[in-house]
Amino acid sequence: MPLVVFCGLPYSGKSRRVEELRAALAGEGRAVHVVDDAAVLGAEDATVYGDSAREKALRGALRAAVERRLSRQDVVILDSLNYIKGFRYELYCLARAARTPLCLVYCVRPGSLSGGLQLAGAVENPNPNVSVSWRPRAEEGGRPLAVGTDILGEPQAAASVVNRRAQAEVPMESEEKETRAADFPALVASEYAEHVSGAFYPPELLEALALRFEAPDSRNRWDRPLFTLVGLEEPLPLAEIRAALFENRAPPPHQSTQSQPLASSSFLHQLDQVTSQVLAGLMEAQKSAVPGDLLKLPGTTEHLQFTRPLTMAELSRLRRQFISYTKMHPNNENLPQLANMFLQYLSQSLH
Repeated sequence: MPLVVFCGLPYSGKSRRVEELRAALAGEGRAVHVVDDAAVLGAEDATVYGDSAREKALRGALRAAVERRLSRQDVVILDSLNYIKGFRYELYCLARAARTPLCLVYCVRPGSLSGGLQLAGAVENPNPNVSVSWRPRAEEGGRPLAVGTDILGEPQAAASVVNRRAQAEVPMESEEKETRAADFPALVASEYAEHVSGAFYPPELLEALALRFEAPDSRNRWDRPLFTLVGLEEPLPLAEIRAALFENRAPPPHQSTQSQPLASSSFLHQLDQVTSQVLAGLMEAQKSAVPGDLLKLPGTTEHLQFTRPLTMAELSRLRRQFISYTKMHPNNENLPQLANMFLQYLSQSLH
């Protein structure tokens, strides 16, 4: 029944956390479905996040896969980047329409690896329920990178070099940058080999994803309850996640998306019959009435003050409006009062 959405940049340990949660819930006898990029694409492909059209199609496929598996019995876990808050809101709407709880698990990786992304506020903000944002940090001293610095911590060579000495240094810096870029996947694989997927994200794509990333915020209703996990050493809060999934109430659905209340099978027939009788009686009574008279109509206990002659077209329009409103709020208890309700509606609409 519940939906668990995992969010985070690549190499943050999402897949390991998903497997931990899946194993824990499956050990309790619950049916768990995991939806990830590989299940939709057939094989995980990091290049899809470099093409906006392909990425949009991927999000649509992920959303459709989650919607197909949402039910009142099974747990659905979405393992993807989910870095766009608009997409997370769409998932929230799916859970709300299915009347099932959901929670968000935000996985982040501190800048422990050379050339990795440093998490801003990871040490200063120990609260696991408060989201934090990503910023590229320098490897030495934790200072923000200066303008013109790439994600690997190497200064970018200037486009215009006017002296020969600078021109001679540019190839050396480029070679060093390429060497470190080539070593970056190996460094990641050495520590996360058992916990992350085998897809390779180039440094340029990692930097672009970090810039596009929209961090979750627990103040948004679609981002809560929010569980933030920094690094792989922090234990998964299984007790809190279970409480959020199986003890919390589902988000309330919008009134516009709710089904109409159950009503008697003859409700619409009686509504049509009663309003027709009132109109027929009103057309007959106004033939001999003068302005100021109180008209007694069939099926009613109240009176209608006659002010001017009424045409059948005008009364039919008011009757259609009353029927449309009443069909939206059917109630079997109002059947004996339908004639009086229609008479009150006519009196308020005509005066």
